[in-house]
Amino acid sequence: MTLGGLRAVFLAERAMLLRLLVARLGSVEEAEDALQDLWLKLETVTGGPIAEPLGYICRMANNIAVDRRRRAARRADRDTDWLETQATADEHPDAERALIARERLGRVEATLTGLPDRVATAFRLYRFEDLPQKAIAEQMGITVSGVEKLLHRAYLRIHLQRGNSGADIPQAGRLTHEEDQRDGR
Repeated sequence: MTLGGLRAVFLAERAMLLRLLVARLGSVEEAEDALQDLWLKLETVTGGPIAEPLGYICRMANNIAVDRRRRAARRADRDTDWLETQATADEHPDAERALIARERLGRVEATLTGLPDRVATAFRLYRFEDLPQKAIAEQMGITVSGVEKLLHRAYLRIHLQRGNSGADIPQAGRLTHEEDQRDGR
């Protein structure tokens, strides 16, 4: 049978093909979409005469149904995975907490930009670039103890900045004037 003959068989057996696809896919709408795909796929069939045109078309319809079910299963798995990684409404902070957090972040960023260069460099390398203190010490040409002191000063400044907003601050932790001078301020 020729290609035009396949289309003729398709049109003659359309109702049976639709039932077959409904049985495979479980939905009339899905089956009609698959039937449309089958028609379009028949347009691309090349080759010689086909001895069993109805069997050939039924096998194509079955393959289309299997492909659609596999895609649906993959899509469902992907959607499930995506939903499992999303935070629930309970996990999102409310607007007030988000605003407070943004304000705190802004103050911390302002504090970080106001740090002396060496302190800021050590802090950024340690906290943002995740370098170990030993690597920071080698890079900056100081001892690990020196890096610890610089990090301590950075943490103390951030902590003091929080104190400006009313949080509890240990007064003994404030930098002395001499420490500020050593930091280059």
